[in-house]
Amino acid sequence: MRTTTRVLGALIAAAMFVVAWLTMASPASPASLTEVTNFGTNPSGLRMHLYVPNNVAARPPILVAVHYCTGSGPAFYSGTEFASLADRYGFIVIYPSATRSGNCFDVSSPQALKHDGGSDPVGIVSMVKYVEQHNNGDPARVYVTGASSGGMMTNVLLGDYPDVFKAGAAFMGVPFGCFATTDGSGWNSACANGTIIKTPQEWGDLVRGAFPGYTGARPRMQLWHGTEDATLRYPNFQEEIKQWTNVHGLSQTPAFTDHPQSTWTRTRYGGTGTNVAVEGISLQGVGHSLPQGGMAASVIQFFGLDGGTPGTPTPTPTPTPTPTPAGACRITYTMNTWNTGFTASVTITNTSASPVNTWALTFTLPGGQTVTSAWSATISPASGQVTARNVSYNGTIAAGASTNFGFQANHSGNTGKPTSFALNGTTCGIA
Repeated sequence: MRTTTRVLGALIAAAMFVVAWLTMASPASPASLTEVTNFGTNPSGLRMHLYVPNNVAARPPILVAVHYCTGSGPAFYSGTEFASLADRYGFIVIYPSATRSGNCFDVSSPQALKHDGGSDPVGIVSMVKYVEQHNNGDPARVYVTGASSGGMMTNVLLGDYPDVFKAGAAFMGVPFGCFATTDGSGWNSACANGTIIKTPQEWGDLVRGAFPGYTGARPRMQLWHGTEDATLRYPNFQEEIKQWTNVHGLSQTPAFTDHPQSTWTRTRYGGTGTNVAVEGISLQGVGHSLPQGGMAASVIQFFGLDGGTPGTPTPTPTPTPTPTPAGACRITYTMNTWNTGFTASVTITNTSASPVNTWALTFTLPGGQTVTSAWSATISPASGQVTARNVSYNGTIAAGASTNFGFQANHSGNTGKPTSFALNGTTCGIA
């Protein structure tokens, strides 16, 4: 009997050794994407896929990653780096899927552009609440990023739900409210073509109007756009910057500009560090194909999910008095430069008591600068003393109102600004 007992003990010990060896020798299987159903209020029938890494934090941040038109949550999961970054840093990723024709998200309807108004934003916020309740997600660290339709949805979610999202990063998007329609259509050609131009105040008012009475902190925003985007054209990038700097009470003049890569121009507003309220990255020569390699890591850094200190909204600065204009107009001229070129955004403000019905703005480009393209104006000649003239939709500037146009140009080393402007022959002040 004792011999049998010893044999059984030896066999049990050997079995335990084998199990322990297998446990140590075999790495844990990688995490996988799983679909979640019945996650809460979902008026437009979105689908939800969830990625929870094996090393998920005890109180994990939540990232919502929103796909492009014709895409899906699983496609965005496999085609971007956000899941591998979640493996590294322990946050959870939600991948929503649009289910309507074309698989675009609703960023156009009145319901989508209002806090708790209905449609896709409500379903996405339900996904966030589900993860907070079932995966111990941290409601103080909820972020959103997206490309194209998802970039537009990023703008919409930050406008509708500043009480839910801490920050966003929009690739190839448009400003909140730019894609709005009233005929039931989900496509706004004027916005897509970059021809909807508003003042910063007008853009900011659209965001504030989505959640009347909200007085809390506003989410930080990182914006990405390629200069050659032919689907959601490049002027939308500057309009987004106008909108979100206004929402945060910041100047449109960058406090910091650098070039993380040779074709990237990064501008920061209201500060110089990674915790600024608004950051823009313009990509020279890039079309409608973002995010590309390495950009996702920059998003995670901006959010503070890489182990750094999460950014906090920049306090609203004390407004700087506007210089007194020299005439009946005032010009704001902002440049984003890179090694051989730049883009310029020009805002004309009518400071007179009478409307301007058609306009021509004359100014002299510094030597070596040559215009290659323009939007919301025609410019000729391409260098030297040039004249920008209105196009069909922006010829009238009411008293006290503004209009904006922009252009792209090459330079040979001189990145200076024009020193004077004349509107219809009248000298303008320079802001």
